[in-house]
Amino acid sequence: MKRLVPDITRASRPLTFTVAAINENGERLETEIAGEAPLTLYLDKREIVTLMTLGAAPEALAIGYLRNQRLLSSVENIASVQVDWEVGAVAVTTREGVKIPAKRLKKRTVTTGCGQGTMLGDLMDEIEKIRLPQDVTLTEETLQRLLENVRHYDSLYKKAGALHGCALARGDAILYYVEDVGRHNAVDAIAGQMWLDGVEGSDKIFYTTGRLTSEMVIKAAQMGIPFLVSRSGLTRMGWEIANRVGITMLGRAQGRHFLLFTGAERFRFAEKIA
Repeated sequence: MKRLVPDITRASRPLTFTVAAINENGERLETEIAGEAPLTLYLDKREIVTLMTLGAAPEALAIGYLRNQRLLSSVENIASVQVDWEVGAVAVTTREGVKIPAKRLKKRTVTTGCGQGTMLGDLMDEIEKIRLPQDVTLTEETLQRLLENVRHYDSLYKKAGALHGCALARGDAILYYVEDVGRHNAVDAIAGQMWLDGVEGSDKIFYTTGRLTSEMVIKAAQMGIPFLVSRSGLTRMGWEIANRVGITMLGRAQGRHFLLFTGAERFRFAEKIA
C-alpha cells in the first residue's frame, strides 16, 4: 500500500549573511554570521508556537515539532506543509483534522534549549509509556568512528558559528545532519525528516553538539532512538529521565574521550592492550 506523503514547499532561507566586523588589530573584515528568523507554526489555521530558526529545513522542523509535542500521531495525516517567509509562517494542514485540548496549549514549559525551546502539555507524564529496544548494542570502535566522521563533516558552524548541530547515524554512517540556532530545532527537523522518509529510530544513534537536557532526552526517546551522544555535558533532569526511559547516554564525547552515564548494558568497551 502506497504511503500518503504531504505536499510540502522547499522554502529554505539563506543560511548565512555577510556583515562587517573589526578584528583585534583594528582591521575591517567581511564576516559570515548565521541567519535567524521567526517562524510561526499554524496547525489547521490554529496558531501553535513561534520558532526562532536558521531556516534550513522549515517544513521538516514544523513536522518534527508537531511529532515531538505529540500533536500529530502520523505523518500520513498531514496533507500539506506550506512555508511563507514573507509573513514568517508555516501552515500545516491535516487530512482529517486534529483535536487539541485547550489546556495542552496553555500549559507550556520553557526549556533550557538555546533560543528557549518549549514543551507543551503533559509530555513529562507520557515518558513512562516509552519502550526502547534492548537487543541493540553500540561498540566503542563504532562510537569513535562516528565522532571522527562528525568532526570532518562540512558544517555551517565552521563558517558562521552560533549554531548547534544534530546528526542521526546508523553505526558510524551519518544519515542526516541538521544545524540550527537551537538544538531543539535541529532535533525536531531530524524527527520530521525521519517521518517523511519512513525511517525508524530503533537501531540509530543521535548525536548533538549541545548539552543533554530533559527536552533532548525526551525527544530522542519519542523518536525511538536508544543511543544519545553529545560532545557537551548533561543536566540532572536529563540524567534522571535517561535512566527512567533506558537510553544509553554518553556525554563529553570528543576525540578519544567520553563519559558513559546511563544504559551501560548496551555499550561494548574495546579491549584495552596492557
